[in-house]
Amino acid sequence: MPPRRGGSSPGVADERTNPPPPPAETTAGTGPAGTAGDTDEDAGTRLTVWVALVANVVIAIAKAVVGVLAGAPALLSEAAHSVADTLNEGFLLASLSRSRRAPDAEHPFGYGKDRYFWSLLAAVGIFVTGGCFSVFQGFEALREHGEPKTGAYVAGLAVLGLALIAEGGSLLRAVVQLRGQARAAGVSVLRHARETPDPTLRTVLAEDGSAVLGVLLAAGGLGLHMATGDAVWEAAASWAIGLLLVFVAYRLGRAARDQLIGEAVDVELQRRILARLAEQPEIDVVTQVLTMRMGRHSTLLAARIDLVDGLDSTEVEDMSERLKHTIRESWPTVDQIFLDITRAGTDARQAAHRYHQSLHRTTPGPADPPTENDPPA
Repeated sequence: MPPRRGGSSPGVADERTNPPPPPAETTAGTGPAGTAGDTDEDAGTRLTVWVALVANVVIAIAKAVVGVLAGAPALLSEAAHSVADTLNEGFLLASLSRSRRAPDAEHPFGYGKDRYFWSLLAAVGIFVTGGCFSVFQGFEALREHGEPKTGAYVAGLAVLGLALIAEGGSLLRAVVQLRGQARAAGVSVLRHARETPDPTLRTVLAEDGSAVLGVLLAAGGLGLHMATGDAVWEAAASWAIGLLLVFVAYRLGRAARDQLIGEAVDVELQRRILARLAEQPEIDVVTQVLTMRMGRHSTLLAARIDLVDGLDSTEVEDMSERLKHTIRESWPTVDQIFLDITRAGTDARQAAHRYHQSLHRTTPGPADPPTENDPPA
């Protein structure tokens, strides 16, 4: 008769009700509660958003005033662009504070995903306030078809020049922060910009980048209208700005949608977690590893495992607690850990083998910052 599999009957070792806070080394702003204050990254992101907000408020007022005086649709399109960015910065600041609220009975996993919701609202704001209004202004330019007011247009170009400096400075601030995060994660800046789990920084980058390009398009439209007297150039500039904003809104909205639905951590981190689980002497086979980002600083991990024969319930409990502590120590953001202990039959083992192969064939995403306890990748 085979030895008894103590604790290996189907069951789950987890935190079932309000999850406890992460260990002491992770509670200072890294868990979902994080009420002790912003992390360094969040403080940097907050400063980046404030820089963009101040720049956009000043620029929006200047563009709107000169755009109305000059009757320049391209300049009014850029004013709408800046107004949209200003509103969105307000959304992003709200997301930074609201997503840091502590878990409660109604939201036991915390409010980390609130940041993704506000980023989605920002994308909608870019589309409606910026993109649609800019396209409308393009048609207005063709309908009015008036001669450009030289003095007012020169003032408009001067405002756009100042806007380029301000938007460029805000973009530079965001790029500096992105570069620091990419260096810490050990990936390229472009790759981190595409795949960063921080929707706030990604939104500011997209806004500032499109703002710089939009200023150049508006200046080109105004200049060509002045040089040729043909309003079609300014209309084309307004349409180009509108299409640019629609594209940016689509990309940001799609990213926010994926994160709200539930996005897994990068493949490299999944591989490392799988390796950490598989190296435990009590674990016979890891049949599945499921992850989901619950916020900027919180990740849920659910692993289905089969144990070796001969373990009693005390050994299973000790293994479970030790493994959770080890994972949290190595990757502090992985703070919600659930272990499903289930006997794996032949079919389950074959499925696990295919799962392991697919995981190692998948192109890795941006790796989380390595820790001194990380196993080799």
